[in-house]
Amino acid sequence: MIDNWEKILTTPLPHRAELIKALLAENDINAVVVNKKSSSYPPFGTVDLYVPSEHAIIAKLIIDNETTFG
Repeated sequence: MIDNWEKILTTPLPHRAELIKALLAENDINAVVVNKKSSSYPPFGTVDLYVPSEHAIIAKLIIDNETTFG
């Protein structure tokens, strides 16, 4: 990944990463989902969510607040 991006989430659930990506987009934060799940055996692997480093702290706060109340 490019140096100026930071991983803010790792999950085994691709739909969770996509939902959080949409939540961040609503707050004008770009995010990229990197799917590392096995194509041969989907239960293995994870999905990572990356944001630009300058937005990482606010993105983590948004995620924490959303999961606390939602």
